[in-house]
Amino acid sequence: MKRNISGILLLDKPVGFTSNEALQTVKKIFSANKAGHTGSLDPNASGMLPICFGEATKFSQFLLEANKRYLVTGKLGETTASGDSECEIIEKRIVKDIGVKSFERILPKFRGKISQLPPMYSAIKHKGQPLYKLARQGIEIKRDSREINIYELQLLDFKNDLAEFDIYCSKGTYVRTLIVDIGEELGCGAHVVALRRLVVGPYQAEQMVSLDKLQELALVLGSALRLSEDDIMKKNYKELDKFLLPIESMLLDMPEIALTQDMVYYMSLGQAVLVPYSPSPGWVKLKSKDGKFLGVGEVMLDGKVTPRKMVTGRL
Repeated sequence: MKRNISGILLLDKPVGFTSNEALQTVKKIFSANKAGHTGSLDPNASGMLPICFGEATKFSQFLLEANKRYLVTGKLGETTASGDSECEIIEKRIVKDIGVKSFERILPKFRGKISQLPPMYSAIKHKGQPLYKLARQGIEIKRDSREINIYELQLLDFKNDLAEFDIYCSKGTYVRTLIVDIGEELGCGAHVVALRRLVVGPYQAEQMVSLDKLQELALVLGSALRLSEDDIMKKNYKELDKFLLPIESMLLDMPEIALTQDMVYYMSLGQAVLVPYSPSPGWVKLKSKDGKFLGVGEVMLDGKVTPRKMVTGRL
């Protein structure tokens, strides 16, 4: 039986899984009625894949738009069509006279606001079809450059033609493209051989849970206690649900407004309400006087607060 659960799971996606495969596996483990992931990771990448269950899916845009941190390793002297190890090497160049100082010289060019051309091997759609499917057919489509922001870019290690970076960036950043561009700036080319996402918005690496851990709880826990099948599932769900974070945890930096019972009623009808001493115009968390999370609204220029995304059953 499917469960109507709500919350956020910070999955540590393993290498070898597509984001959708990881999502479907987790959805099955939790017997969840509704779930979706926020921000795809390539099959060869690992790390944080936030999965939203139930009502949390309404608020997934806040994680899709969040900044992210990656640990990435690039291989110098070799380029591939995809910018990572998914495709075969198409060119090899000699890596000569490149050291730490070479990176110190060129990395400032890639910090701050920069323009980036999305790769053909991406999930961006052209006439309803992902670009990576066209790329595998040898078809190239014209893409528009986009502005991204590289807040932090640090070289952590460099040896044996392998360069490891710590990257903190805005949404829409293609790390593979960044490594490819760095390789070209160095004059030797490069591609990604390892990529791990550590941070999404307010969530940190230590909050992640592995797929192995979830599967272990789902399959093993309870059976050793000689419980009935129903009791085993209840026990497992109780243990699994401990990993679910509340919806409002993704909105830590958003200002908060406490609503009176009358305000809650009018907002339940989709009406804007005037809230004294409300924050400046923009998104706000909406809570009842007793601290229950109700959703998010928008403070308008006239001081009224309009409901935008509300949690069903809480009003």
